[in-house]
Amino acid sequence: QVRVVESGGGLVQPGGSLTLSCVRSGFTLDSYAIAWFRRAPGKKLEGVSCIVTSDGETYYEDSVKGRFSASRDNAKNTVYLHMSSLKPEDTAVYYCAIGGDPSSCDSHAGADEYDTWGQGTQVTVSS
Repeated sequence: QVRVVESGGGLVQPGGSLTLSCVRSGFTLDSYAIAWFRRAPGKKLEGVSCIVTSDGETYYEDSVKGRFSASRDNAKNTVYLHMSSLKPEDTAVYYCAIGGDPSSCDSHAGADEYDTWGQGTQVTVSS
């Protein structure tokens, strides 16, 4: 059985920072693509970031480059999304998703390439 749990969402003021975590369990291989997606109100699901568990290679959507940073702690089976300089348009439900093909990050794969999803965590950026 495989499982993904996100946490760390909440309310933050514009310009503030927040860190999300994604804990996985039941995965037996060393190399996976772990992506962050988000769905803002009234908008389609959007890919935000991706990290490869084995070598730490990362990808970022243009809208978050320079503001968001993904990292991993494989000893804890955890991936983090560090968010800074947050904007109201970053408000969304953020999802962690894991795919079995590590090349999914390099290829900027869409949501259908990821097999296991967390429940989502709400991030609200507002004054």
